[in-house]
Amino acid sequence: MIQLIGYILFTAAILFIAKTYLDKKGHPKALFYLFFAEMWERFSFYGMRALLTLYLIKDYYAQVENNEEIAYGIYAAYGALVYLTPLLGGYLADKYIGYRKSILFGGVLMALGHFFMAFPTDFFFYGALGLLIMGNGFFKPNISTLVGSLYEEGDIKRDGGFTIFYMGINLGAMIAPLFCGYLGEVYGWHYGFGAAGIGMLAGLVVFWKGIQANVLGDKGLQPVEYINKKVSGISITNIVYLIGFILVPVFAYLIVLDTQSQILGNVLSIVGLLVLAYVSYIIFDYKVLKKDHQSGDRLIALMILAVFCTIFWACFEQAGSSITVWVDKCVNLVGMNASQTNAINPAYIVLLAIPFSWMWTKLGFLNKNPNTPMKFALGIFQLGLGFLIFAATAHFIGDNGKVPFIFVFLGYFLITTGELFLSPIGLSKVTELSPKRIAAFMMGVWFLSSTFAHYISGEIAKLTTSGSSTESNWLSDLSNWFMGNPDTTNEAVATLLQYNSIYGQIGFVTIFIAIFVVILSPFIKKLMHGLH
Repeated sequence: MIQLIGYILFTAAILFIAKTYLDKKGHPKALFYLFFAEMWERFSFYGMRALLTLYLIKDYYAQVENNEEIAYGIYAAYGALVYLTPLLGGYLADKYIGYRKSILFGGVLMALGHFFMAFPTDFFFYGALGLLIMGNGFFKPNISTLVGSLYEEGDIKRDGGFTIFYMGINLGAMIAPLFCGYLGEVYGWHYGFGAAGIGMLAGLVVFWKGIQANVLGDKGLQPVEYINKKVSGISITNIVYLIGFILVPVFAYLIVLDTQSQILGNVLSIVGLLVLAYVSYIIFDYKVLKKDHQSGDRLIALMILAVFCTIFWACFEQAGSSITVWVDKCVNLVGMNASQTNAINPAYIVLLAIPFSWMWTKLGFLNKNPNTPMKFALGIFQLGLGFLIFAATAHFIGDNGKVPFIFVFLGYFLITTGELFLSPIGLSKVTELSPKRIAAFMMGVWFLSSTFAHYISGEIAKLTTSGSSTESNWLSDLSNWFMGNPDTTNEAVATLLQYNSIYGQIGFVTIFIAIFVVILSPFIKKLMHGLH
């Protein structure tokens, strides 16, 4: 109980610091309300994320032989669909119901989803995943787009504002594993899931309070032409809500099917091709039909950045799956359980977000701020170094077959600094590079990169299961050389290497990709037409 009180006091202190900083630096008042609402939404999401894989392995599929591989598959399918639905939610908000209604509706669906997780049956479990997937689609892209609408184009405070907003995301992400992880492993998994639902309700209350205080002004309202429009006597708003509820069991059943036949990969391939074709048409429309080469080129730049973002998140999302299990099996934990280590990454972001925000603003005044492609390259490079630190733990195996906890903190530190070079900057550039009339849709396209990343992440995680990482190739040989070619006849060492060998390969591949991004950066910068 003392731990829980400490988490609450720490959260309050960070909120006070953030509010003081935002007021001092002249950011829009609405930013703090969006910051606070997103913090609680991320509390709910990351509370679920911290518990899901371990819950599946230790409880839900505890008696199944290949439960680790099944857990990785469900986690990947859930993560992929969570980031697929923003494409639909962004489009419906842009065109029909506006950002505000979409955010509120999404929050209600997610709160229901978390409370469904409190009941241990198949109906409630898969129904919960469906509700969370659809709810996130309505919430996630639109609150980020709403943040972007608070700043004028070219405002030097934009990147700093998004970095502060990103701190709100990660404050929720930090507290959630500590709080929900503690409840889940001490009192029972379903108490942890229930706490995540309460967090989501708190986020809804804060956002509604901001609307009532009129901090948003005219931002995020429903398009005028659809406010009173009806189809067969039903308002457009209610039709959109109905679509959302109908799709909940569809996504739930899709996860059930994927555990049996891995059908999701085919679905994502089709969706990816359709979206690519549609975005290509939009680019063609701007460059050829409208003769607006600047908007067309900027969209091309955005799509290239989305590819590199996919690569980053495909590796990063090992954190919620294989890294959590690796920590549980192979690390000497001190003062935390495995699910609570999911708080390390967001804790670093909470501590570093304001310094990074200050750094980008200061470098902007000095005209020395790295351009966006270079920030992406540096972010991917640091991600690679973080995974190499995880791989290097093979040199420090103790007598009990486990490695020191300090390496988890060191690896996550570099992964986190890499994230701060890439993720909040990417969100900022989506709102800046996209034409305003399709801003939320393009935010959905941006999150689609995370859809593919989560699915790829699941396939990578499965390589860490027993016997999946034994095939020799130049990359695995390079990874084994880096780890000192340890003796795999020792059972504890062999277990560790199931994970470390893959992490070493991730490290080297991402460093090679970072070098490629540096080479490509002048071309991407040219496509951005003056946007930094």
